[in-house]
Amino acid sequence: MSKAVRKDYYCNLLIQKEKPVSSTSRIIVVGGTGLLGYHASLEFLRRGYLVTSLAIDDIDLEGWYPKEITTVTGDVFSMTKDELKAQFEGFYAMVYAVGPDDRTIPDAPAYLFFRKRLVVAAARVFEAAREAGVKRAVLLGSYLNYFNRQWPQLQLTQRHPYIKARAEQSEAVLLASGDEMETMVLELPYIFGTMPKRTPLWKDAFFDRLLKMNPVLYPDGGSSMVCAGNVAEAIAGAVELGEKGTMYAIGDQNMRWSELFSIMFHAIGVNRRLIHIPHWMAGIAGRFIMWRERRNDREPGLNLAYIFDDIISREYYLDGAQSAALLGHGSCDVRAAIVKTAKACYPDGFNRKRRNRK
Repeated sequence: MSKAVRKDYYCNLLIQKEKPVSSTSRIIVVGGTGLLGYHASLEFLRRGYLVTSLAIDDIDLEGWYPKEITTVTGDVFSMTKDELKAQFEGFYAMVYAVGPDDRTIPDAPAYLFFRKRLVVAAARVFEAAREAGVKRAVLLGSYLNYFNRQWPQLQLTQRHPYIKARAEQSEAVLLASGDEMETMVLELPYIFGTMPKRTPLWKDAFFDRLLKMNPVLYPDGGSSMVCAGNVAEAIAGAVELGEKGTMYAIGDQNMRWSELFSIMFHAIGVNRRLIHIPHWMAGIAGRFIMWRERRNDREPGLNLAYIFDDIISREYYLDGAQSAALLGHGSCDVRAAIVKTAKACYPDGFNRKRRNRK
């Protein structure tokens, strides 16, 4: 997107904010009190929309959640289709920002869990939205599905239940949307950002695991990364500019694990030496952990016997320029966002927390 086009685009947004409420002004964000749903809701407010959040009652909203956002309590995983239709009536667009990610370790078999929560539930919600008259919808998916299409030789859907479910989710949601509702899918990479009252998921998924090691033994590889605020811009851009049935891979900066770990550890005052090990060596540890989880009748969505070869030791890099141009979302200081996210995991400081335990 050229500077001139972007200038006209944002000028139009300002003009829209001054217009009276229209039939295209009402947005409902499913999961509006989660990280991405919250930031998306703020972005829609900035653009002049009337925003409603549909989310479970798992967090106190008093004193920090914007009063301009209408809040409705509801669990889309247990609501009937008729209940969902009644809730969606009168809305122009819906954003679907709920569902487990690959860090979830459910009871075995993992595929049944992820299929129920990602595929079946999402298809029911999108079908209900279409029948209620919603015209535009956005699904927040995973960039692992993008690479599944790019690298078919890896057979990611055969090895990893989570990736299989994500691929099926996109197909099911687009099918449920029919011809009447225009649905776009955002395929998201590693996301950094914070919000009030919630500890970033990075604490359990990253720190609690890696800080047990000194030195940290990890394969060499990397991933694309993005800030939550820019994902919010991409969500709003998809509602306004997205093309029906398109899957947009959203990325900002590509970074190796060594740099990511260094930034995150330094942010909380921890010194850890990182030693890169071959993926086959990490795979031995992965198979052991996989065996231990299965003994406890649990199974990760990403098969630990293959995750280091298939994912961790590779460069899951995205060129986000195309999606940024099409959807009008910006870039950010990802490193600063990583620091802020890490500090939010330990607001009192990691070292102080350890001393208090002794």
